[in-house]
Amino acid sequence: MNQTQVIIYGAQGKMGRALLECLTLEENVKLVAAITAHNTIDPVLHACDVVIDFTTVEATLPLLKKCVTAKKALVIGTTGHSEKIRSEIAAASRDIPIIFSPNYSIGVTTLFWLTRKATEILGMNYDAEIVELHHRFKKDAPSGTARRLAEIIAKARKLDYEKEARHGRFGMPGERTLKEIGIHALRAGDAIGEHTVFLGTLGERLELTYRASSREAYARGALRAAIWLREQVPGYYDMEDVLDLKEQDLQD
Repeated sequence: MNQTQVIIYGAQGKMGRALLECLTLEENVKLVAAITAHNTIDPVLHACDVVIDFTTVEATLPLLKKCVTAKKALVIGTTGHSEKIRSEIAAASRDIPIIFSPNYSIGVTTLFWLTRKATEILGMNYDAEIVELHHRFKKDAPSGTARRLAEIIAKARKLDYEKEARHGRFGMPGERTLKEIGIHALRAGDAIGEHTVFLGTLGERLELTYRASSREAYARGALRAAIWLREQVPGYYDMEDVLDLKEQDLQD
C-alpha cells in the first residue's frame, strides 16, 4: 500500500503534538504539513489524501468547505459542535469521505459497541448513568464521548436524546424516571479521559469503564482512521466503520 499523505490541522494542540509523535512510528502514513494557528492550509491542501482536524469548533466549518472544494477526505476529532454544524458536516459527506468521531481510541470505540449491546440486552428496567472525568482545561461539557454514549443508549431504547438527557441533578428533582439518561461531567487536574457507563436496577449494577493513560491511544486511532478513510467513497463514517464492528452486528 502507498503511504497515506496527511495534513495535521491543529498541530500546536495536545492532540496535534501526540499525532506528530505517533507519525514517526507509522510507516503507512506520511506527513505533508503540520498546520498551526499561525499558518494556512491553502498552499498544501492539494498535496494530501486526508486532513486530520483537532482544532476548535470555530475552525471546523471553514476547513470543511475547503476540503469539499478540494475533494479531500477529512477526519474530524474536534468536539463541542452545535447541531447546525453537525448537520453541515453530514451534508458535506455527500461530496467527500468524512469520519466524525468524538473519540478515536480503539478502546472507546469498543466501549460504544459494548454499551449498545448491554443496553439492548438489559432493557428499559436498568437505569442509565454516565460519568466522565477530564483535565481542568477542557472547554466543552459533557465530553463528546459522553454525549455519544448517551446517544447510543437513547437510540437503543428508541428515546429522544435531547429530551431524556439529564446533565447533573440539584435540589429536589424527584425520583428518576426509567427513561432519563444521567450525564455527569467532572473536571480535575490533568486527567486525560475517563468514562463510566452505569446500568443499574434493584439488586445489581453493571459498570463499563474506559480510562486513558496517554493521548497516544487517541492519536494511533486517528491515524488508523485516516489510512482507512483514504480508500472510501464519500460518506459519513465513524470508528465503528473503521473497525468493522457494524459488520459484526449484521452477522449476529
